[in-house]
Amino acid sequence: MALWRIRATVDDRPGYLSVLTASLALKAVNILAVQVHTTEAGAVDDFLVDAPDALTEADLLAAIGRGRGRDAFVCRAEAEGLADQPTRALALAGRLVRDPDTLGEALVVLLDAAEVRWRPEPLPGRPGYTDDRMALADPAGGYYEVLRARPSFTPAEYARARALTELAGATVRQQQEQTTLLLTDGNELTVRTATPDDAESVAGLHRRASTASLQSRYLGGSAPSKAKLRRLLDPAGGRTLLAVAADGKVVAMASLFAEGDLGEIAVLIEDDWQRRGIGTALVRRLQAWAEKGRFAALVAHTAADNVAMLRTLRRLGAGPAERDGSLVSVTLPVSGRIDTPAESLKR
Repeated sequence: MALWRIRATVDDRPGYLSVLTASLALKAVNILAVQVHTTEAGAVDDFLVDAPDALTEADLLAAIGRGRGRDAFVCRAEAEGLADQPTRALALAGRLVRDPDTLGEALVVLLDAAEVRWRPEPLPGRPGYTDDRMALADPAGGYYEVLRARPSFTPAEYARARALTELAGATVRQQQEQTTLLLTDGNELTVRTATPDDAESVAGLHRRASTASLQSRYLGGSAPSKAKLRRLLDPAGGRTLLAVAADGKVVAMASLFAEGDLGEIAVLIEDDWQRRGIGTALVRRLQAWAEKGRFAALVAHTAADNVAMLRTLRRLGAGPAERDGSLVSVTLPVSGRIDTPAESLKR
């Protein structure tokens, strides 16, 4: 038996696919996998099949024709084709997260392309595709030209290629946002945006933090649950920054939560790394990020005896403090505006 890839267009009408598969079955062709691409010309069916060794390309084309298939494409396939398309795409996505510079190679694999050319100039016109060419903007600059004589590109393939390109772009932007923070004692930390993949590392930060540090961060409450921790890493409308040591440990995190046009700042720093300017650096970056958005002001709630946090906030231009028992609320200006502190955010 031999593996073949077959692609053919059939009328998108009830029963037409079964006519094609029945015609293949008469030749003892076993269908191992099938994908359906909807196009204006009809349904493009993409098969991976196992056929008797005696069958030739001409035999398969004839069977497709008898099954009312048209615009047929047939070629020998490799065992790697046994992986279904979602698995294939997920594997490529995982590769791009680790190395977005491999986008060109990923497009070759995803689309079974004959050639992928990278052009340094901006993409002329808009991204798009024809039967044998696809143009995609490179997130790092320039654009990719994907070429394949046959079979013709389909809307589904173009959508997959766009999704992969957007993932590479998001990874590139995240890497560009990564900076190195040089502390006064000579130590270096990497500051970057948190992702859901950081859940275990941030949980380690919470395990190493003292009870006093956790109470200052969560205003007397306990450390967050795993579910809440995941939400902290990707706050809706906000942002969380991490400071990562050379050994890969997360030693500090600062979050900006959004509620309307008001943002709330909260910081947790591992005890051994406190009073080294990390909190100031993280909050300053969140403040700069907030100035690009829709926030009118930022609010921080902390314990009245958290002298280090209050000193940091004053250094960054905080307005007058409002005290409610052991809780102090201060407002940080955004874009030169200092609004009246809004009602305390409860988290």
